[in-house]
Amino acid sequence: MDWGTDLWDQYDHIDKHTQSGLDLVERYIKFVKERTEIEQSYAKQLRSLSKKYAKRGSKDEQDCKFSNHASLQEILNELSDYAGQRELIAENMITGICVELTKYLQDLKQERKTHLSDAKKAQQNLEISFKQLESTKKRFAKEWAEADKATQQAEKTESDLNATKLDVEKAKQHAHSRTHTAEECRNDYAAQLQKYNKEQNFFYYTEIPQIFNMMQDMDERRIRKLAEGYCQFSEIEKKVQPIISKCLEGISAAGVKINEKQDSLLFIEQHKSGFERPGDVEFEDYSQGIKPATSDSSLNPPKVRAKLWPFSKKNKPPAAEDFSHLPPEQQKKRLQAKIDDITKELQKAQDQSDALEKMKGVYEQNPQMGDPSSLEPQITETSQNIGRLRGDLTKYETWLSEAVGGEEAANTINNNTQHGVVAANPTQNIYTEFEDEFDDVETPIGQCTALYTFEGHSEGTVSITEGELLSIMEEDKGDGWMRVLRSSGEEGYIPSSYVKVGP
Repeated sequence: MDWGTDLWDQYDHIDKHTQSGLDLVERYIKFVKERTEIEQSYAKQLRSLSKKYAKRGSKDEQDCKFSNHASLQEILNELSDYAGQRELIAENMITGICVELTKYLQDLKQERKTHLSDAKKAQQNLEISFKQLESTKKRFAKEWAEADKATQQAEKTESDLNATKLDVEKAKQHAHSRTHTAEECRNDYAAQLQKYNKEQNFFYYTEIPQIFNMMQDMDERRIRKLAEGYCQFSEIEKKVQPIISKCLEGISAAGVKINEKQDSLLFIEQHKSGFERPGDVEFEDYSQGIKPATSDSSLNPPKVRAKLWPFSKKNKPPAAEDFSHLPPEQQKKRLQAKIDDITKELQKAQDQSDALEKMKGVYEQNPQMGDPSSLEPQITETSQNIGRLRGDLTKYETWLSEAVGGEEAANTINNNTQHGVVAANPTQNIYTEFEDEFDDVETPIGQCTALYTFEGHSEGTVSITEGELLSIMEEDKGDGWMRVLRSSGEEGYIPSSYVKVGP
């Protein structure tokens, strides 16, 4: 069964059906375009979201050393990759479905137009042939009537006694002429009828069936192409599904690899001061009488200095080159960082020295390339720099070794200092205090607000309370501590994570 055989007389329905099929293709193209716009918008929003929550800056990089912080960064990266796959889906749908079907749709429209034009032209040719048949038929009918009339007139004239022989001959000739013309018209009509029947048979049994069958083939090809487009809608997304699955697996893996114990240990390592906890406060037995001020007894209370103004430099630790003014753990970290920096500089200087020596050797072998003596000043300077760096490296390594080996003793001393004896010469200390108080006033470099309460029991630290406004005297150097000044005049180190910098 086909259109040409069963729908030979349904031109209008075939016209509407094929047009409806083309409209469906166009509708599907618009649907896919809108889907791609949604995908692109979704991907853009995902990228913006990832960028918004991604950490930047030195403090954030410090936080990313913790596994739970680092995992969130990995999740954001995976989400950004996921957004890229959504963009890829949109791009492939545009090129693989929209562009292809749009081009195919234009070809179908042209093909359909050609088939309908051929069918209409064939119909018009058949109608023209039918009109010619009708025309020859009418002429035959008219001429036959005239010939019959002329024959009757000739017979009437011949039977008329008053008619002359000439009149009879004339009437017979006229009747014969009319009859001959009628015969010619009859032959034309028969020929035209035969021609029309042949054309009609060709039109209904050959030409129109062929055209309708070609339109059927065109429509079936359209349906098949559209079906492929429907499948592509799914296949395009299936192709990137493995990558999307990897992104999702990466997100899961980021959550699984979080190690809370490791994060806690890392936090401890970053911020522990190394000081021992304060010992018990000894009982001061006033019933035995107050001992002389020169006594070394630990019953003497710690000396408390009066504050003259809030910006004094009283509690400022001396900036020692070996970082001994810092808590033990911070001192070790700063010494190790200094050693690493010197090691890098030393390696760089050594590489430069080797390069200069090689260049000197080339100049000696090929004098035309340069004067070897011109490199002597650079070689000398580099050698001196290497010697200086080696000396510094030895010095800092020694200090680090002492800090590591003497940590326990230092802790004991620090603890005793907090609850031990004050100097036996109060007069000298008074003068020293006044000398300290009238030193040049140091200007704060900023302000911060305490987020949590911190009990500064260790030497060099200061206690703060939540919500307290503090002046920043020295920023965090990367060891997690910063020096601040309270409104009461107390100055010392606090953990950087306990405050929020700003007004």
